[in-house]
This record gives sequence, C-alpha cells and structure tokens, in this order.
Amino acid sequence: MISPELLRRFPFFAPFSSQQLAEFAMISDEYSTDEAEVLFEECQAATHLFLLLEGNVDLYYKTEDPFRPKGSKEFSVGIINPGEVFSVSSLIDPYVLNATAKASEPSKYVKMDAVPLRKMMEEDHQLGFLLMQQVTKVLMERLAYTRVQLAAAWA
Repeated sequence: MISPELLRRFPFFAPFSSQQLAEFAMISDEYSTDEAEVLFEECQAATHLFLLLEGNVDLYYKTEDPFRPKGSKEFSVGIINPGEVFSVSSLIDPYVLNATAKASEPSKYVKMDAVPLRKMMEEDHQLGFLLMQQVTKVLMERLAYTRVQLAAAWA
C-alpha cells in the first residue's frame, strides 16, 4: 500500500476525491528497478496500471522473423516520463499488453492491481467515467506522438 498523498501529486489523479485516492492507494505498491529491466512484455496479460515516479521507461514493439531467429528487431513506440501512467491496456478489454516496457535508467514506479481497479469502476460508475476520461487523454497523447514518429519516418 502507498500513501494517497503520493497519487494526489500527479495530474492523472487530479479529478479523484480523497476517498477514491485512498481506494487506489490500497491496491498499489511502490517498486524500484535497475536500468534495462523489463517491466512487462507485449502480448502478456495486462494485470497492473503503472505510474512512473522517477526515471524513464521505453515502450517498444518486437518483430520476429520465424525464418531468421536472429533477425528480430525492436521499434521504439514511446517514452514514459515521471508522472505518466502506462499499461492502460489493463483497463481496456481484452486486457492484453500491446508493447514491452523497459527501464532506460534506474526508476521508481507504482503498480496498481487492475482487477480490483476494474471492480471499483464497475461498482462506482462516476469513478469509472473519470478514470476512462484520464485514460483517453493518455491514449490521445500517445497517438499524437505516434503520428510524429510516422511523419518523421516518411520524411
């Protein structure tokens, strides 16, 4: 469990009441990681929502050629900075991760258990609405970043 005050410091959690932040805090824990540690991998079940506290995390896709096992490549699809949430797939059915996350430097983060979080969303529709509004903002920012990357690749 973490302090609700920790969550209150980040814009993603601004719309939530003190009671809601306390509920989030009860299903959350703080972790540290070393550089190059993989936090999760693409195609795994999305079981947690993450909040980066310190450091940086790279998001990337892997491509693999079954005929050339040494020919796999990694493509950067995003960078997570302190204060940003990631693994929002944990709140969107079918709850499967669509990228791999790896710390690019020693980092600290919060992991929020998605199963009780989704249950809270089902029981409290106002909380669910606010949470999905925040997730949508995150996804729109990531979409804009992807568009910039695509434009740069075609230029």
